[in-house]
Amino acid sequence: MKIHEYQAKEILAKYGVPVPRGEVANTPEEAAAVARKLFAEGASGVVVKAQIHAGGRGKGGGVKVAKNRDEAEQHVQKILGMQLITHQTGPQGQKVRRLLIEETAQIDRELYLGIVLDRSTGKLTFMASQAGGMEIEEVAAKTPEAIYKESIDPAIGLGAYQARKLAFALGLKPTQVNQAVAFFQSLYKATLETDASLVEINPFITTKDDKLFALDAKINFDDNALFRHADIKALRDVDEEDPLEVEASKYSLNYIKLDGTIACMVNGAGLAMATMDIIQYAGGSPANFLDVGGGATQEQIEHAFEILLSDKNVKAIFINIFGGILRVDRLATGVVAAAKNLNVQVPIVLRLEGTNVEEGRKILKESGLNFQVGATMKEAAELVVAAAKEAK
Repeated sequence: MKIHEYQAKEILAKYGVPVPRGEVANTPEEAAAVARKLFAEGASGVVVKAQIHAGGRGKGGGVKVAKNRDEAEQHVQKILGMQLITHQTGPQGQKVRRLLIEETAQIDRELYLGIVLDRSTGKLTFMASQAGGMEIEEVAAKTPEAIYKESIDPAIGLGAYQARKLAFALGLKPTQVNQAVAFFQSLYKATLETDASLVEINPFITTKDDKLFALDAKINFDDNALFRHADIKALRDVDEEDPLEVEASKYSLNYIKLDGTIACMVNGAGLAMATMDIIQYAGGSPANFLDVGGGATQEQIEHAFEILLSDKNVKAIFINIFGGILRVDRLATGVVAAAKNLNVQVPIVLRLEGTNVEEGRKILKESGLNFQVGATMKEAAELVVAAAKEAK
């Protein structure tokens, strides 16, 4: 689960991570009031920052600096409500529904900090780089030696010696090293205790008076751990998510929308990924990832159909089931009922194997509906790609 920058900073501040003064605003009036307050408290300038779940906001025009209240109000009027397009939103962009109004800082240097789970070691890894303000993926691709890493032993945590190594690698001043150690350890504690899957501070800044701040903050959380964090779960903003993915989550369906024309309904994440691969191999393009899970009910299957058909790009549906916990006859019954209830008009191709597969095929054959069944994944993929092309 992703959250907004202002929410991430509120969490980090609770753990002692220094962040600039600022408040979130949902209306122009609220934003103007926050700007007035910050100027009255001595801020030399404020930053108006669009709050969406995407990077590259500054390049898209979603981050503006104001030297006075009039400038701040002008920026607020332009940014609030705009359809902000960045390299992460896609061409459709994302509507800006709220703003973070924050005091400016006297920046001396811009650096990078990140904590992420390294699956090769099974440990959290603390990353730091002097290339602050840049996309870390670009830095990793072009100059990987510019990223310093410390693997964290979960039984010990981030040691002070590791934090000092990172501070020295970043070229911090002697007067800043102790601050950095406290900063890094607070960041690690926040990551651990909130079950975050990613914490990123970009840029992590030093100021002219040798202070350290998280000028930006991004936190993603492990969905599987949210049952432990009702307060964090409440931060979810469904306006920032794809409507079909939100709808799917209501029925415990794992759905991710893609750009293709062939809808996929599969049980099991590994099989779903293999299904998308074989569709590509056959010359088609998947419209989604959809895992109905091992114990899908008829109701879930019908809801899955509704979600798949809500995507106007879908020209054919590929159902690829290996019956284990989910028996093939139960799946077939659900598919027939859903196709009839929803009056499905697009071609449906199935590949069925596993428990009660013959009963399942019999149900499909006797349904009176025009299903196509492939004997193998390859054959089924070729059938559905051909059907999608014909439907176009």
